[in-house]
Amino acid sequence: MVKRLGREAGIAVLVLALGGCADAGSGEGAAGVGVDQEYGKPLLGQELSEGKADSFDGLQGPRTDVLSSETAVWEVTRRWYEVSPEAGIAWPADSGLTWDQKYSAWIGAMEKLPSASGSYTTFELLTPWGKKLPAPTLECAETAIFLRITFASWYGLPFFLTAHSPTLGTMHFGHFGIVDADGRRISGYPRFATSYTDYTAQMGSLPTEELLARWPHDENLRGKVLTTLRDDRNAFLGEDAFAGAYFDEVFLNKRVGQFLLRALTNLGSIHLIDARRNTFNATAEAIRPGDIMLERWQARGIGHTLVVKHVEERDGGHLDIEAVYGSMPRIQPRWYDSGLTRQTFTSELTGGEGESYEGDRYVTLGGGLKRWRTPVTKSGRWFNIVPVADRDAYINSTDFDALAARPDRFDALMGELSPEEERDILIQQIETARAALREHPASCSNRERREEAFAKLVELNASAFGIDAETTDRTYRELDDYVFAELVYTESKTCCWNSTTEAMYVLIMALNDQRVQDTATASCNPPLVFKAREGDYAEFRDFAIASGQGDAWVEWSADETCPQADVSDDTETAHQWADFCAIATDLL
Repeated sequence: MVKRLGREAGIAVLVLALGGCADAGSGEGAAGVGVDQEYGKPLLGQELSEGKADSFDGLQGPRTDVLSSETAVWEVTRRWYEVSPEAGIAWPADSGLTWDQKYSAWIGAMEKLPSASGSYTTFELLTPWGKKLPAPTLECAETAIFLRITFASWYGLPFFLTAHSPTLGTMHFGHFGIVDADGRRISGYPRFATSYTDYTAQMGSLPTEELLARWPHDENLRGKVLTTLRDDRNAFLGEDAFAGAYFDEVFLNKRVGQFLLRALTNLGSIHLIDARRNTFNATAEAIRPGDIMLERWQARGIGHTLVVKHVEERDGGHLDIEAVYGSMPRIQPRWYDSGLTRQTFTSELTGGEGESYEGDRYVTLGGGLKRWRTPVTKSGRWFNIVPVADRDAYINSTDFDALAARPDRFDALMGELSPEEERDILIQQIETARAALREHPASCSNRERREEAFAKLVELNASAFGIDAETTDRTYRELDDYVFAELVYTESKTCCWNSTTEAMYVLIMALNDQRVQDTATASCNPPLVFKAREGDYAEFRDFAIASGQGDAWVEWSADETCPQADVSDDTETAHQWADFCAIATDLL
């Protein structure tokens, strides 16, 4: 979930809450990792390396002679740099592609699919066994990590991410299990190979129809969730199907599902920015599906992660770049086309020029285009290296000039937009925010996204089309915009309330439809803004009860860290829009 803080001080600070999760069944507390209040999950830290020189070879991982076969999640049978002739789920026979390039092909081949809510587009996961499933419900960094681990495990490719525990020091999450700096199993984490079953050798070679009919299930795995909020539900698999059930459906090797529950709980975007250990900075020109775009606005803590989904050259040599991203509360990853992706890829938050509200240069915070390092063994240890084939695309973390130039380079690569194209993109951004509010009507992030897009639309209409602000509001505003007015995050307890639902949205709008269309009064009735009054939401709850839908009303709860929980009356921002009653006839 995105929030902006400090508006009253004239500072627009973008903050993305990735968390709100705790793996209720993975034993994550065994490593002594407390729940991170900003993320809302037991997130491991990282010894930050941005601004420090990195190298092709990376930093040393665990010792190969210490690793135990008992802790292994899957066996490594291939290497990312190898070329093999067999056809696969996204490439033909004799493709000439390395496995790293096949990963990119797999990401690019997955097609669009309506989300479970039907309000936006997600993607359909392709598996090696002919099974296709809608994308899982995850937050943004989890989406990137899930995709990489999934592909690596299916094809026997090495993988590990390095993190840091304040009590245990360096930790490695990989195909070899969850181990310390040397490679010893960390107490409390499983011996995956001896604790869980891998059905791949037994069933992986069966004909597709027979395999799908006999697909093995692990009831222990199926019952697991990523979060006590239970926002990782995959309703297309059943009402009680959460992350564990999804993993059970896509992995014959049940160890991978159990591993993912731990990895996704303990890892986040802070680990994806680590360009000495886990990823590396790539040039804008080298972008391909499977790369990661990171927004960063603080040295530690939360950020935003997009996975590059599609890259296509169009007329004039310009690139269309599409991406997918999860969010919080967790969603099926949302698919952004090139117009919407452009806003992120050209933002200073992706490692460009400028400074954060804390006074840090954005270019030093680790944002921008990243690509996965690939594991190799040398001198008796695992290392995550920059692949030899990608070294022309590599930028060292201390080359601030080259890093900071990337947002402007993406601006040039993605080409100029006509005023009409820019207008259409802004209208799409507004509707995207509205759609998200229909699912989670308390969302302050989407209220702000909508209003930011409206501010740009007003400016564009005035400069390019000679249309004044009131006419823009008359043309494009809806009743929803006034009901879900923008709130000051730090002064509004509604902004902490992630558990609001689509059923609540329907009730809120039903009350307001009745209110503004009341013909008993001759004067205009402005809508009732959905916000806290006297610390409560009594008018909305009472309406739900009176409508016989009291069970659909969810009481307020602090679903994330909420310093403003004791606020009595939420504060609306200073709105720039036309007064509702002045344009009501155009809205109703």
